[in-house]
Amino acid sequence: MKMSADNFPENPETERKAADWTMRIDRGLSAEEQDAYSQWLAEDPSHREAIALYRWGWDEFDRLAGLQTTHHAEVDPDLLAPGNRFARKSRLIKAVFAAIPLAAAIAIVATVFWPDHVQRETPFASKAAIELIARIEQKTLDDGSVIELNRGAILEAHYTPEFRRVTLVRGEANFEVAKDPNRPFVVNVAGVDVRAVGTQFNVRLTGDTVDVIVSEGIVSVSPKEQSLKGVAGFEAPLLEVGHRAVMKLGDTPRFDVTVLSAIEMDRELGWQPRLMDFDDVPMSEIVAAFNRSNEVQLVLGDADLEGMRLSYSLWSDNVEGFVRLMESSFGMRAEWRGNTEIVLRDIRSLSR
Repeated sequence: MKMSADNFPENPETERKAADWTMRIDRGLSAEEQDAYSQWLAEDPSHREAIALYRWGWDEFDRLAGLQTTHHAEVDPDLLAPGNRFARKSRLIKAVFAAIPLAAAIAIVATVFWPDHVQRETPFASKAAIELIARIEQKTLDDGSVIELNRGAILEAHYTPEFRRVTLVRGEANFEVAKDPNRPFVVNVAGVDVRAVGTQFNVRLTGDTVDVIVSEGIVSVSPKEQSLKGVAGFEAPLLEVGHRAVMKLGDTPRFDVTVLSAIEMDRELGWQPRLMDFDDVPMSEIVAAFNRSNEVQLVLGDADLEGMRLSYSLWSDNVEGFVRLMESSFGMRAEWRGNTEIVLRDIRSLSR
């Protein structure tokens, strides 16, 4: 997502409040603050636009804080020097960000995140490959609920004074629901309702199967009322942390509920972006970590690269950022092999 200074509200008071709410949301809202935040959002459409832009910039500074140095990197020494204090100072940097005009904040982030060499075209990659390597999309709804959409997922939101309802049309999404006891949060996917008040859970629609995993709080899952006509004794299961409910569409309404181990949870939810922090780790391990989280797989085309040791932090869904860093700072060249594989080669080996 690339922002410009042309699409934000030029209202100092709105900007100040948006910055303030951004910092409060980052540390967590109380019930009273959540009510006040919802009321502020409803007062003017420009408030929603301003908070969306500030939340975007806030998240991008988080990502920038994760882009630390690697050994032997030929990059800006002030930004990516070994042992730099950038990540440790991220909160201070973001506090300064929240205090400056939004236009300046957007300009700073855009300058850092989209230098000219990153904007180059990649003609060797197909459209399908580019979609597979895209960053995971994050949406913040009007009530403060945060949704992460796996690549290719489609979501529609339908809010009313009584209900917060969203429809997962396709794919997979993780929901971090803002608490509001007076308005349940309902995710409908292929006729199945997943209901919560304030919790975190994952929903996946694959072919004829609905899959729900709870990582925080309690949710209920049930087919819509019309699906239950003529079905006696159906009980909608309540899912707690670690529970997984799977339902085959078209069958008699029934959920198979299991309890996942921590390892199984990590595997099933591994697509969600996380900050990976490595300290003097072989390149082979770093590549393996990316491959566990992404459909596009990295391959080291030269044996000499496997033992190359790096220290860095980067988000797990930022495969393209990692590849660009390897190309710009470590003398590598990336080559697409089909739509789901990128081979990294040492430029020196190509000239032999």
